[in-house]
Amino acid sequence: MKKLHIIGLGLLGGSFALAAKSKFPEISISGTDASEKNLQDALNLGIIQEAKDQPDADVDIVILATPADTLGDLLLKTLDQVGEETLVFDVGSTKAKLCKLVADHPKRKQYLAAHPIAGTEYSGPKAAFADLLTRKVLIICDLEKTDLQLKEKAYELFDALNIKLRFMDPEEHDRHLAFVSHLSHVSSFMLGKTVLQKMEDEKNIFDMAGSGFASTARLAKSSPAMWAPILTENKDNILSALDGYISNLTAFREKIAANDGAGLSEEMTEINKIREILDLEK
Repeated sequence: MKKLHIIGLGLLGGSFALAAKSKFPEISISGTDASEKNLQDALNLGIIQEAKDQPDADVDIVILATPADTLGDLLLKTLDQVGEETLVFDVGSTKAKLCKLVADHPKRKQYLAAHPIAGTEYSGPKAAFADLLTRKVLIICDLEKTDLQLKEKAYELFDALNIKLRFMDPEEHDRHLAFVSHLSHVSSFMLGKTVLQKMEDEKNIFDMAGSGFASTARLAKSSPAMWAPILTENKDNILSALDGYISNLTAFREKIAANDGAGLSEEMTEINKIREILDLEK
């Protein structure tokens, strides 16, 4: 691994760069960002060594780490630019539309559809850190459509960063992510909004906010510039997830309104089973 180019130098793009530099000390990392401030921060922090609008012809890997609604055009443009020995992968949270878009591109074999399940509620180059991806899951879609030798370049990077790989169909990926990631962010944002609306009348409400509120509302600190495009790109799956969520909220509300303590306890006891699943995932 000699050369890496990153387009989008925020949390994920920056963390990939810092992690790659720590594992491959001699690697040359270039990059660009739509934000001049992000680009300058990335240079100042040593995330990249050189600012370049376009990757060199002999770069090993180009990582696309921009908002979800920009990835389609960017992917096509980048594939048109790169040489035959360059692998391009994105880290976007939606995959089906991208995989369909690039299906007939003459350089389709040079693209790897990837999604690391890693992140924090913070954004920008200053939020990046080298261990963000360590022991995290990275989902790969349509693996068989990527050139074998180019896949080896990705595996070299992923192995060095101690990333765990999982393989999934693009549509399945988007459907599942709508429930376990995208819905969580919608819920957190709306909890934050509800409390902020209450704060307009009762200024001291946050004095009573404990760790439960902080952990539940943590995702409401996430970047709107990143999340608004995700919600529209994966619209159909997220609407389906929201329909189920709203239905469950409505039924739960009805139990509270009816003073159905036994029903509430029974339902929450059933939901407690999620503890076993989450503990297994640790």
